[in-house]
Amino acid sequence: MAAFRTGLRHLSGYRPFSPRSADRHLQTACRKFCSQSQQQSPEDEFHVNRLDGDRKGIVVFSMRRFKSKNAMGKNIIQRFIDSCQEVKHDRSISVIILRSEVPNVFCAGADLKERAEMSNEEVSAFVQKLRWSVTELANLPVPTIAAIDGFALGGGLEISLGCDMRVAASNAKIGLIETSLAIIPGAGGTQRLPRVIGPSLAKELIFTARRLDGFQARDLGVVNHAVQQNDNGDAAYHRALELAEEILPNGPIALRMAKLAVNRGIEVELDSGLKYEEAFYAQIIPTKDRIEGLKAFKEKRRPVYKGH
Repeated sequence: MAAFRTGLRHLSGYRPFSPRSADRHLQTACRKFCSQSQQQSPEDEFHVNRLDGDRKGIVVFSMRRFKSKNAMGKNIIQRFIDSCQEVKHDRSISVIILRSEVPNVFCAGADLKERAEMSNEEVSAFVQKLRWSVTELANLPVPTIAAIDGFALGGGLEISLGCDMRVAASNAKIGLIETSLAIIPGAGGTQRLPRVIGPSLAKELIFTARRLDGFQARDLGVVNHAVQQNDNGDAAYHRALELAEEILPNGPIALRMAKLAVNRGIEVELDSGLKYEEAFYAQIIPTKDRIEGLKAFKEKRRPVYKGH
């Protein structure tokens, strides 16, 4: 019931009201949610929102498949891939946040109802495309943050593992639960989770199909930050925005080169990793932003980076 009320608050702009008007507010919120779910067009299942003002440079990917709790079906996966392609070459972007607008849900994983109608060959192709979509997210050149407000199970957690950082609310339910369905994680979970928390802990979570709340996930290192959920059900998103705002003032080229250096270096031995660092540092040396950073430091002012 508490979760239902949280969802209603998120949908209807909740504020305290008298018992006499309670039924009317509940009915209005229910009608709004049901209408949103039933009349939603395929194009509306995933949005790309470019923030402006002081947050210019932050882009928000919003999953909005209300009726199916953001279950990853064919359409939303394609929209997800298209959105990654849309932003990957845009040098005006410094940070991307992946969030859900569905109350109490980040992503419920793969759409098992849709999958139940597929042949073995179709299932294989579907899982391969889902795996590729997470790889497309992981390969975006800028820092990415997953804001987990609610359930992120199976494919939902795998999608968040495609981000550089994760923030979870206290009410999150996080886990790779595939073994409880007699399958294994198929969108990169068996590979990305061990790289985040180490193989031993990752095996324990996968073998037991354990579900973690936000604070437990933080304590094990699955997420970077955990926050108490708020009445609107978007506490993780707001914490992700704060994190993005910390990143935003820094040099855009430096952010991209730092991400490449870490991602490439973590997969090889130290000597080779240092060569990667040397190569990516060399690309920064001739930039105007590097000179601007030195001048701003000398003049004791905030630098103005332009990404060149």
